[in-house]
Amino acid sequence: MKTIIKTIAVIALLMSANTLLAQGYTIGSEATDFKLPNIDGKTVSLADFPEAKGFIVIFTCNHCPYAVAYEDRIIQLDKTFKPLGYPVIAINPNDPEVQPKDNMEQMKVRAKEKGFTFPYLMDHGQAIYPQYGAEKTPHVFILQKDGSKNRVEYIGAIDNNYKNAAEATEKYVENAVNALLKGQKPAVNKTVAIGCSIKTK
Repeated sequence: MKTIIKTIAVIALLMSANTLLAQGYTIGSEATDFKLPNIDGKTVSLADFPEAKGFIVIFTCNHCPYAVAYEDRIIQLDKTFKPLGYPVIAINPNDPEVQPKDNMEQMKVRAKEKGFTFPYLMDHGQAIYPQYGAEKTPHVFILQKDGSKNRVEYIGAIDNNYKNAAEATEKYVENAVNALLKGQKPAVNKTVAIGCSIKTK
């Protein structure tokens, strides 16, 4: 009887852990670091930026029209906030065997064409995006350093108009980072990410 109870308890614990993993991070979660291949052939982790105050982690890709529509805005976010301590870290979560346009060679081409000013990493093995709970491209997670930890302070969309940056009336990421720079919490800390589904087998 004790063995059966123990077995049920273990199963329940595993199911709970899997559910948590599937849900990904929530506001206030500690985001674990990663080591992912960059387009320059090097491996990049958050620990490589000791002077950063936080990070704008964006799951994005080459082929998705939503991601393409936001490329210039992502570049501008990096140019604006990297000098203030919040660099953009872009991660391509798609399986390149499912979507060949998102393979590393195509990532290099796209980054050169657009003049990316930030790391563009491949989620090799697709282990990182489920931890974060990313569901779309693009999907943003703003992290703030808390001692040796990175706390999630915003999750969601870049703004409220993917078609036209000039017509966006709510600049979620910009507003959230500006609030953090002032020592405040973002007034809006979670929105619905609009984009393409992440491609996996």
